[in-house]
Amino acid sequence: MEHEVFVPVTVERLREALGDPARVARAVPGLQQDAGADPVAGRLKVRVGSHSITYRGAVRVTGRDDGSYAVEGDATETRGTGSVTLALALRLRDTEGGTTLTIDGTATADGRVTELPQDAVGSAVVRLLNRFAEALGEAEEEPEEKPGQSEEKPETPAAAEAPEPVQPPPAPVEDFTEPAGPPAEAAHARRTMIGRSAEEVDHAPPRGRYAPVPAPQTVASGATLRWAAPAAAVVLASAIVVTRVLRKRR
Repeated sequence: MEHEVFVPVTVERLREALGDPARVARAVPGLQQDAGADPVAGRLKVRVGSHSITYRGAVRVTGRDDGSYAVEGDATETRGTGSVTLALALRLRDTEGGTTLTIDGTATADGRVTELPQDAVGSAVVRLLNRFAEALGEAEEEPEEKPGQSEEKPETPAAAEAPEPVQPPPAPVEDFTEPAGPPAEAAHARRTMIGRSAEEVDHAPPRGRYAPVPAPQTVASGATLRWAAPAAAVVLASAIVVTRVLRKRR
């Protein structure tokens, strides 16, 4: 495989992008990076014609002594047993108005991609390389904040001469607190007017509509029966004695 892409940036800028793994990862179209993994690692969905295949893998970009770059990568299907392995070489050539990026190498694959038409697979690979090269030229290095650098703005004369706002005096606060030890008469009167104390409320039975219904009084009847039985016995014994006395007299 051999392919050339024109990138409208200088060779130096393109070399800086290829030497930064984070910028390379941002240039891969559709790459969903894995948290905590290498910068160029994660999930990538590739659309071939009306089909789409999702791969999970990693890509490594290393510089060579001759100024070119080696790209090695491997990935496997997230839903299937297919895999892809690629080995590419990137060469940069200074061109009027930009840089010509030449990509050549080999790629081997098995699984679902082998069941699709070869021309559709070739078109998908070319489209992916073109988008990668364009995004690589647009990728910019994230600015780093230098330690100790503050973002304070210089004070303007208007701000320096502006009078400070006058704060209104605080409103007087009335003392609504009660003395620590009120006399016994005042405490008794306060409970009488306001209500019972907490201890009385906790131990007193409920009143009003929620008060319990008292049980019927049976003490009086029990006491009457208790005194009526001996009296009846005395009366009966007296009657028997009087009857016997009368019989003897006859």
